[in-house]
Amino acid sequence: FSMKNLTVCVVDDEKNIRRSFELILRNRVKSLQVFEAGEALLDALPGETVDALFLDVQLPGIDGIETLKRLKEISPTTEVVMISGHATLSTAVDATRAGAYDFLEKPLQKEKIVLTLEHLAERQSLKQRFADLQSAISAENRIIGESPAILSVLQKVKKIAPTDSKVLITGESGVGKELVAFAIHQNSTRAKQPFVKMNCAAIPEDLIESELFGSEKGAFTGATERRDGKFTQANGGTLFLDEVGDMSLRVQTKVLRVLQDGDFQRVGGKETLRADVRVVAATNRDLAEMVKSGDFREDLFFRLNVLPITVPPLRERRDDIPLLVEHFAREICRRNDRKSPQFDPAVMRQLQQYRWAGNIRELHNLVERLIILAEGDRISVADLPEYLNVTVNPADAIAPGSKSLAEVREIAERRYIERCLAETDGNVTQAAKLLGMERTNLHKKMKSLGIQ
Repeated sequence: FSMKNLTVCVVDDEKNIRRSFELILRNRVKSLQVFEAGEALLDALPGETVDALFLDVQLPGIDGIETLKRLKEISPTTEVVMISGHATLSTAVDATRAGAYDFLEKPLQKEKIVLTLEHLAERQSLKQRFADLQSAISAENRIIGESPAILSVLQKVKKIAPTDSKVLITGESGVGKELVAFAIHQNSTRAKQPFVKMNCAAIPEDLIESELFGSEKGAFTGATERRDGKFTQANGGTLFLDEVGDMSLRVQTKVLRVLQDGDFQRVGGKETLRADVRVVAATNRDLAEMVKSGDFREDLFFRLNVLPITVPPLRERRDDIPLLVEHFAREICRRNDRKSPQFDPAVMRQLQQYRWAGNIRELHNLVERLIILAEGDRISVADLPEYLNVTVNPADAIAPGSKSLAEVREIAERRYIERCLAETDGNVTQAAKLLGMERTNLHKKMKSLGIQ
């Protein structure tokens, strides 16, 4: 983003000033418009995009400060530089309060005008980069899926997010518990405040307390300065405690105390601190069983388990696999500056048959490997690792009592016929040989099963 991308307006009742701006900026910016009065600018603004405005303080009709105030209502993103030949401190203060970016005094200097616009261009560039980054973060952390299982989770998130209650997210490793926690934060009243995460299993036992509550200088070996903990960092926002089942009983006691009254102390400190934090916890362990065995405090479990959400494993939402693969492929190719490849339908079918013990994390890693190692612009079954040829029994994915035996038989037949057709690139005669049946009988079976 440079000066040549800027759209600029000038409002000044002096013809010589307007002419000077035209001579200086005509070939330096994307577009330039000049006006004699504030009313003329405001009449022309609706529907126009203006990046920067040079605005005289003293104007016929409404003055510059009033023009500035009205402009910010119409176009709040426009950066305004006030200009005046006899500015006072009070005028400058009023302009700043009304949203002015800078204040230039007459007589204007060419170098000062150009430098101001260069700084504005840098500011716009930083804004755009930040917006792109935020957009990328939102895209990467979006929950992808249209299956009934994941739609049920999203419906719960929608209900839970606006409240301030604590949430316990459970599910196998790799199912996307952090994404659910982030979605709760993003849809809550705390969305503009920090989202701070901490993996309780990744931090050594002797450091987890200082990570949570902070530490004073000299509190332990290596503590060379005062450090804020996660509770302080998340003040006003959301603290996501991942793998909360891996906390020791001693740390559980201290966390319970914070959840009860919001008070805590840094390690080695005497000052009592407070934190306004919404806690969202997650675990792949059975906390209820841990309570029975004495490995998890019952009172902390009840504190955390106010609003429970269970995230389904990938094998229970197989219909979402094509959507997830396409999403991962786009993000991976964007980060690595690659063209997104095409996945053969047979690849998607094979991916939908695998059991995915590592869930979405395992699927993401596979897609990244396939894209980086791909030879061409298509990914076929031959590109898949050998272990993916070990398919799951379709009956394992069907809840008992949800379908009749005839329906299960039909599902298995359809799946196997489709695989044989994929193996022969749709050649019915060759597929019939693989199936050990007559070609005409295969045609009849395909018609009855609705296979094109």
